[in-house]
Amino acid sequence: MSEVQSLPLERHTIFQNSLMTALLDGIYDGEMSVSELLSYGNFGIGTFDALDGEMVILDGVCYQLRGDGSAQIAELSQRSPYAVATNFVPRITAHSPVGFTRDQISKFIDQLLPSKNYMYALRISGTFRSVTVRTVTKQQKPYPPMLEAVESDAELTFHNIAGVMVGFRTPVYEKGISVPGCHVHFIDSHHTTGGHVLDFTIDEANIAICPGTDLQLRLPLSQDFSNANLDPTDLDDQLHATEVKG
Repeated sequence: MSEVQSLPLERHTIFQNSLMTALLDGIYDGEMSVSELLSYGNFGIGTFDALDGEMVILDGVCYQLRGDGSAQIAELSQRSPYAVATNFVPRITAHSPVGFTRDQISKFIDQLLPSKNYMYALRISGTFRSVTVRTVTKQQKPYPPMLEAVESDAELTFHNIAGVMVGFRTPVYEKGISVPGCHVHFIDSHHTTGGHVLDFTIDEANIAICPGTDLQLRLPLSQDFSNANLDPTDLDDQLHATEVKG
């Protein structure tokens, strides 16, 4: 690969509110409104105040995905403790091989990237033979660590469903800031159901990738964040348990 081919075409900013390690430590109070978050991008993922469901931002609309698998448009006044957003510009596109699972498509996407050292927003649109998701549910204070909060999350599997995978591929050096590797949420084409993606099998889908070169990171101004343990010794295990669940 030539030097030119290994570089993104131009600079592009990805915005992030708070840290993944803050979520792991139970920092769930929403400091940023959906209205403000949408000023940073028309595409993204995250969660809501008190861990009340998963977030998908698609085409400038923010959706709240609930524990029962349902989805609804979020109110602009709702708040988020953690979110990642960008203005999605598809610089790299490809058609997915039929029958690929999450692990297979992750490796396929890596082959499309000019470099693994940048951030990428990912959009996979099409039909899926199956999509397995889980969704965080609203927590009560005092908030438990995320590892405990997700223990009771139910897994749901949708079959023969059309929709969009929305997410980001994050380089390994950002571990703790975000989730390394591919982190995606799903919403169906009718915007009525979805969740945090655990696995899927593609029927027919198109992949669009938006490279990101700049990270704009906003940290919470709260006592809880100031006192949080943001460098747990078992970070890898926590990330795997909360994001992959086996």
